[in-house]
Amino acid sequence: MLLTPGPTALPPSVREVMSEELINPDVDPAFADRYDALLDKLGTVFDTDDEMVVMGGEGILGLEAAIASTVGPGDHVLCLSNGPYGDGFADFVESYGGESTLVDADYDDSLPLADLERTLAAGDFDLATMVHCETPTGALNDLSPALALFDDHDVVTVVDAVSSLGGASVPTDRIDICLGASQKCFSAPPGLAVASVSDAAWDRIEEREPESLYTNLLPWHDAEQPYPYTHLTTLVVALDEALDLLLAEGLDAVYDRHREVAAVCRERGSELGLDPYPDPERSSPTVTAFSVPGRATELQERLRETHDVTLSTGFGDLADDVLRVGHMGYNADVDRVGQAMDALEAEL
Repeated sequence: MLLTPGPTALPPSVREVMSEELINPDVDPAFADRYDALLDKLGTVFDTDDEMVVMGGEGILGLEAAIASTVGPGDHVLCLSNGPYGDGFADFVESYGGESTLVDADYDDSLPLADLERTLAAGDFDLATMVHCETPTGALNDLSPALALFDDHDVVTVVDAVSSLGGASVPTDRIDICLGASQKCFSAPPGLAVASVSDAAWDRIEEREPESLYTNLLPWHDAEQPYPYTHLTTLVVALDEALDLLLAEGLDAVYDRHREVAAVCRERGSELGLDPYPDPERSSPTVTAFSVPGRATELQERLRETHDVTLSTGFGDLADDVLRVGHMGYNADVDRVGQAMDALEAEL
């Protein structure tokens, strides 16, 4: 059983549609029709009327493309962070010649709003980045206070919601570039980066005239040719089917299911004496990170070899101290998570 926080296990119908006869996306109108329908479905899941983009590449492509398209030499960008992906935005900014100001907190703390307010008052920023769900730590950030501050200062916002879209409500209507990916809560295969892009963000991109090629969002802003390169047909069809499943269930029901499964996972963990990382009030409904100092790698290997259950460890300094259960998308299932926790109990 694959219970990692992305890639997730695939529903049977998603695996089935991937075996359909290949469509040539460049010449077959059937693909264009399906692609248009896919964009509409993504708009419903994102809960936005902003333009949708589906790029061929896993989620990191979307993060880099957002920065490559909006940041040039000398641009001042505020990167709000309390996790590895929030920190990583600063690296992207610097790689494209921008000047990043990192307003950060420890990985087990909430977003540093007081520091953010002081930094905005003292500086001059027209772009900001942050992360909704920091998958490596299992934290779900409340973005509303930060988005309000950025709005007050007319700052364009870029948000990594890769691990929350489709599993938790995201305030997309207040975000200029909201980033997702196929392999997380959508439960489709890795390989597609998705994004909603506001009019304000398009204005900024057009002013910048990005020099990058494949990481440039601008070619996707052409109404006559919505996908400028040969698209990844099989992955598009798989994502389309995965979204059909999600929408048939209903977004509210999907969010309730994720919260229920997260509660079950954490209750079982508590019974085993495991503490969540960070505290339960800020833990995401899509992933639970348990604190297991010095034991994560050992437990991961034993679970995989003895029980055929695959979980994830942490990143960086947390690599051997955090064990993560991914209960997102198809894996947000009480029985599947129960089996994983049974295996973990046996090993502990």
